[in-house]
Amino acid sequence: MGPHPAVAAIRLAVRRVLHDVLTDLTDIPRPRAAGTQPLVLVACSGGADSMALASALSFEAPKLGIRAGGITVDHGLQVGSDLRAAEVVTRMTALRLDPVESVAVRVGREGGPEAAARDARYAALDEAADRLGACAVLLGHTRDDQAETVLLGLARGSGIRSLSGMAEVSGGPGRTNRYRRPFLQVDRQTARKACMVQSLPVWDDPHNIDPAYTRSRLRHEGLPALEKALGKGVVEALARTAQLSRDDADALDAWAADAEAGVRDEDGRLECAKLYALPPAVRRRVLRRAVVAAGSPAGSLFARHIEEVDRLITGWRGQGAINLPGRVEAQRQGGRLVIRQG
Repeated sequence: MGPHPAVAAIRLAVRRVLHDVLTDLTDIPRPRAAGTQPLVLVACSGGADSMALASALSFEAPKLGIRAGGITVDHGLQVGSDLRAAEVVTRMTALRLDPVESVAVRVGREGGPEAAARDARYAALDEAADRLGACAVLLGHTRDDQAETVLLGLARGSGIRSLSGMAEVSGGPGRTNRYRRPFLQVDRQTARKACMVQSLPVWDDPHNIDPAYTRSRLRHEGLPALEKALGKGVVEALARTAQLSRDDADALDAWAADAEAGVRDEDGRLECAKLYALPPAVRRRVLRRAVVAAGSPAGSLFARHIEEVDRLITGWRGQGAINLPGRVEAQRQGGRLVIRQG
């Protein structure tokens, strides 16, 4: 008799991702000590999604010659969070993950509490992965999380890149393929069911039901209201929208990357007349690339910021400099667009 269908589903999702990791290692070898197996980490909060992921990684990794480890991040936002992190370490160790670590972070305030916690978490995961020599970090985001991300992008009036949600594979400079999300096609209930049938203890973060947080309100009020009005299948439809939007956004990003060199003068400055001639979707991508390159944090840069910069090209009336996140300033000077950190 095989495993429960929920367990089989999460193991299959993880197996596919681990095969992709091995393929990437073959295509782009990474340095590691001779004779050692590649290391894949799971980011585990102790919740149902990440515990299901940790369990599946523990089961699948050894069969493929991969070491499986785990990291839990203590955000320090709740009383007793250090004890909770220690408990998660114990649970991951019981799953035979090795190495296993708890990393404490200090959450700032920039961008709001959710964004600040996310930035601190990814910084900690990057540091741990670099230090331990991990070739990938698995994240437990589910199809439900993807649907919520798409709706949040819609509500903020963001562009198509925001509507594309979370990528199955992502990472920063030099870490292009670090983060993997095996569960983007797996619903939250399947992950919870997998934990239940395996008797895996899970922790339900009180922040996930706290109406003070936007995503919590969307999860417990917004999505149920949509399903009541539109019928079942809203989550699946939003997840499909994310994938279609991502394909379109990738194509436009590639176009913008190719177009950028053609709109700069011999000194590398952006020429307003040439920018004006580009299709708006491509032009705004060129502008966003330039603003990020000047030092503006991508996570704090919204569509409204780029629209203000775009008006220096399309609605020039002698307006002054535009202040952007990261102390970056955009200003039109003599037919050129100057973007620099102040």
